[in-house]
Amino acid sequence: MLILIPVDVIDGNSSKITKIFNAKGWALIEFGQGLAESIKFFDDRSQIDAPFIDFVVLQNKFESYMDFMEEGSMVLVVREEETIEEIVEAFRFKELDEIGL
Repeated sequence: MLILIPVDVIDGNSSKITKIFNAKGWALIEFGQGLAESIKFFDDRSQIDAPFIDFVVLQNKFESYMDFMEEGSMVLVVREEETIEEIVEAFRFKELDEIGL
């Protein structure tokens, strides 16, 4: 399962989520068996060659998320999580909110 997150800088697990407009990169996380199996970073979303992204995690519910939903991705929003590590942990325990809630 793939999870996409807009990040402020490309800096491994300590990269922080940011608004799409402010994103300096994108983190693509391969999540399986309750763990982040791999993390790849991209400067631009158009560089991502994955055929389907399961989840997109955004900073807040006011982001422009319709493109992601039209592509078939489920859009989630963080509560207080900031780093990739915190977001993966929250995802693991289903502590992220669906965009419509």
